[in-house]
Amino acid sequence: MSHTDPAPVLTVEGLRKSFGDNEVLRSIDLSVTSGGVVALVGPSGSGKTTVLRSLNGLEIPDAGRITFDGGPVVNFGSGAAKRELAALRDRSAMVFQHYNLFPHKTVLENVIEGPVQVQRRPKADAVRDAEELLGRVGLAEKKDQYPHELSGGQQQRVGIVRALALRPTLLLFDEPTSALDPELVGEVLSVIKELADEGWTMVLVTHELAFAREVATEVVFMDGGVVVEHGPPETVLRNPREERTRRFVHRLLHPF
Repeated sequence: MSHTDPAPVLTVEGLRKSFGDNEVLRSIDLSVTSGGVVALVGPSGSGKTTVLRSLNGLEIPDAGRITFDGGPVVNFGSGAAKRELAALRDRSAMVFQHYNLFPHKTVLENVIEGPVQVQRRPKADAVRDAEELLGRVGLAEKKDQYPHELSGGQQQRVGIVRALALRPTLLLFDEPTSALDPELVGEVLSVIKELADEGWTMVLVTHELAFAREVATEVVFMDGGVVVEHGPPETVLRNPREERTRRFVHRLLHPF
């Protein structure tokens, strides 16, 4: 019996995007397998976040295709239908850089908002799920507090719980630690590592290369709107083939 690689949960083909004259994505291809963790790395302005936002329908590419296993297939450029974009959003959940919590809602209310308002799940079920998830990240006792009463690390853990509560196929992280004080970074990274160990499928944009080396199954190095190099973290982050990748990795791991 021949060994076969796991089928991709998500396939991205020929993604292009311009803002005015600035072509930020120049035909991006990538795939994510079930339980895989893909780290998008590269200099500022390389197009990483635009790719990530496209996977959630927050950004609408000019051309290309995004396919989830079992549907939907979203073709851009031909005017992707609202229904297709909604289906794309149903399959993924985003954890933002700046938490984006509702300041006037408690932690619990923030977490159940999506399941109840968007997914129309019974409130009692959503509350039960939310309380269990908050317990898993050590925030059970904070459920009735408001975002301003929490540290940045705690707010970001609530952001992660809010994404998990939607029961997505794919978790998306946009620089989840870049807005945090350095001493709070570890608590958020440890939650993400636990999720990776549990087999969640993820794509994350990160500048934490040591972390990417530890949790990613694949690293995609982008620069100038193209994928310069991709492969296992051992290759891309320890022994990159491309000169551009080597310069970037060296600069981040040896800043002084």
